[in-house]
Amino acid sequence: MSLLFTVVEIERIDLVCEVNNTDHHTLQNSVDRLIVRRGQPFTITLHLRPGTHFQNGDNINFIAQTGPIPSVEAQTKAKFSLSRFISRSSWSATAETSDSTVSLTVCSHPNAPIGVYKLMLDQGEGIGLGEFVLLFNPWCKQDSVYLASEAEREEYVLSQDGLIYRGIPKHITVLPWTFGQFEPGILDICLQILDESPNYISDAALDCSERRNPVYVTRVLGAMINSLGDKGVLVGNWSDDHEDGVKPTVWKDSCSILQQWSNDGCRAVRYGQCWVFAAVACTVSRALGIPCRVVTNYGSARDSNGDLVMERFYNEFDENIANDSIWNFHVWVENWMTRPDLALGYEGWQASDPTPQHRSEGVLCCGPAPVRAIKEGELTFKYDVPFMYAEVNADVVEYIKLRDGRVFKMGGSTTEVGKSNSTKAVGRDEREDITHNYKYPEGSQEERRVYEKVNHHNKLAQAGEEPGFHIKIKVTPDMQIGSDFDVYAELKNNTMVTKSCRVMFYGQAVSYNGKLGETCGLGNCLIVSYVSGGKVTLRLEYAEYSKAINQDRMIKLVALLIDAETRDFYRAKKTIILDGPEIIVNILGVPKVGQNLVADLALQNPLPEPLENCVFTIHGANLTDGKPITHEFFFLNRVGTVGPKEFVTAKVQFTPKLPGQRKILIDFASDKLHNVETYENLVIYE
Repeated sequence: MSLLFTVVEIERIDLVCEVNNTDHHTLQNSVDRLIVRRGQPFTITLHLRPGTHFQNGDNINFIAQTGPIPSVEAQTKAKFSLSRFISRSSWSATAETSDSTVSLTVCSHPNAPIGVYKLMLDQGEGIGLGEFVLLFNPWCKQDSVYLASEAEREEYVLSQDGLIYRGIPKHITVLPWTFGQFEPGILDICLQILDESPNYISDAALDCSERRNPVYVTRVLGAMINSLGDKGVLVGNWSDDHEDGVKPTVWKDSCSILQQWSNDGCRAVRYGQCWVFAAVACTVSRALGIPCRVVTNYGSARDSNGDLVMERFYNEFDENIANDSIWNFHVWVENWMTRPDLALGYEGWQASDPTPQHRSEGVLCCGPAPVRAIKEGELTFKYDVPFMYAEVNADVVEYIKLRDGRVFKMGGSTTEVGKSNSTKAVGRDEREDITHNYKYPEGSQEERRVYEKVNHHNKLAQAGEEPGFHIKIKVTPDMQIGSDFDVYAELKNNTMVTKSCRVMFYGQAVSYNGKLGETCGLGNCLIVSYVSGGKVTLRLEYAEYSKAINQDRMIKLVALLIDAETRDFYRAKKTIILDGPEIIVNILGVPKVGQNLVADLALQNPLPEPLENCVFTIHGANLTDGKPITHEFFFLNRVGTVGPKEFVTAKVQFTPKLPGQRKILIDFASDKLHNVETYENLVIYE
């Protein structure tokens, strides 16, 4: 090292952020901060003072370090020398000189811990050359999160918005969501989440070292996205009381949640439910460079005792009096990574569930569980495969417990759990069914093989579940909120003799997680005789169900059939979702960077009563400055309220900041009508 090459001989240092960030697919983060991905070279420029000479080939050494206690043994500190060629399997550096400048190219180890790094010249005491953020690299073949498809990298790493699926299998609804992982300040908040974890607080040196492993980082995030007395991001709330926070259905983007958490001194944000937990986890994963997608499982079982069987006990009013439950839908995430801790073949998508419902090694988190291990029934594989397996493949056995204590078996199902597993398709606003990734077709030989492997001896016998009566609930296609409509319980007697039975048919409000509310329709309990079959009609009227349903707009229909002679019980159930009104959207203006656009919005009130406290909200990455925009309304006939069948309209202005494919999300809420959403795709030009 030339003695002339000291800190005072360097006039300035240019980190060339825009060029490097472009090469490392982080330009959307920042143009004035160096953010790079591991295992990939970046180049900075050293401007020397006049008269200073840098002789390439001298014994010049560098240090790159991260964390509060950097250590070579822990791989949080790297020492490396100037060499002739860049190595992509270790920390390395090369230099090119011209007059008074030096172009210094540095490449990190593809397995280096992620985080904020300092780069220094090693001259006895370190001379700072700059600071940079190092992320996982799905573009690097040596990185454990390498993803070969560029289209998938665009979708699962770079896309700042997406679609989350809710509802029920026969009525799947779409929630547009802004992940916003490149919005200003979000990356720092994601790194802050790691620094606030109990792992970091108890042993910062070990935690920073383990951040080289995406499995470890995913488990930390799974525990930190939810909060139960710690500094986690979100508090869960499945009640109807949200007065001291925000209703989970109000959230439409992750940035608002993350910013509130950080600005409030890492105090947990109130409130979230499964899709909110999953969406925030997706944002943080993508921000750190781990490919991630949001997945919805319909008919999702919560196995409380680990026996892989859902034993559900009901009283005569169809109230579940057991601990096991089946949610209409449940949402988690999948992260893409290798699994060197497991056998070959179990790399790829790993399921992680950040909703606080399962303790894993004493911590409220779940996963990452290899999706293939769930499908193959490899219950001994890490992490939490039995719990995830039950969520998609548990058998159901149902009993009714009468007031006198007698218990009758009503039936069961091998197909109720784990349906229509859904995620957004790559590059398209369409649903992709990925159920086949989690389970073999029902009744196939492969499914039998898996069941034998997990000793699932509680498989229901097909012949033992064929009742004398068949009962099925039928609904009409027109079930919009605000309307009155009929639903039907169809009965069929296949015993060839006349049967007398008692029929109970009713509707009850229900939340997406299966929690029951008030009754909103009750049919008469009659003794009737059937030779071949019949039909019972239940009228659902807005005046009744409007008092019972919540923001999910779900009603559970239950028909209970009792054979008057044998006292056998049969039951049919169906959950319906009431359709909401359509938001009419017209984007006015030229879609160019820096030019104002106007979202011209309209919605017709479908209810037979006025709407008040109406709010339109729009949000979009690089469209609304990283925060939602709300707007006052112009009513057609009267001020302050929107009467039945009247329109509420608004013109909301926004200004695109960056070119490219964008998605503007629109939400409408009022005192009586919530969770009305839509979106528009935009192409913004320079």
